[in-house]
Amino acid sequence: MPVPWEALIPFGLLTTMFAAAGTLLNTSKRTQSQGKPVRYNIDTWDEMMMDRDRRLTGHVRGQKSDLTPPEGFDTSSAWYTQQNS
Repeated sequence: MPVPWEALIPFGLLTTMFAAAGTLLNTSKRTQSQGKPVRYNIDTWDEMMMDRDRRLTGHVRGQKSDLTPPEGFDTSSAWYTQQNS
């Protein structure tokens, strides 16, 4: 049975386009996460730590090695805005 060589060109183009789209999507997500891998299965603890990192550095994936918090960090928590019952 002869090989339909004409079909290899569209197959190659289609494969290349899917590979390019996947690579660009992965690059975009990594760029938004400051070069770190994308997070999956985020639970409540991870959300609290991401909120803390956002309040410390301004980005949910940012971390600091400096021990002094920025101005206003002590009162920027959601705990202070909730009513105690």
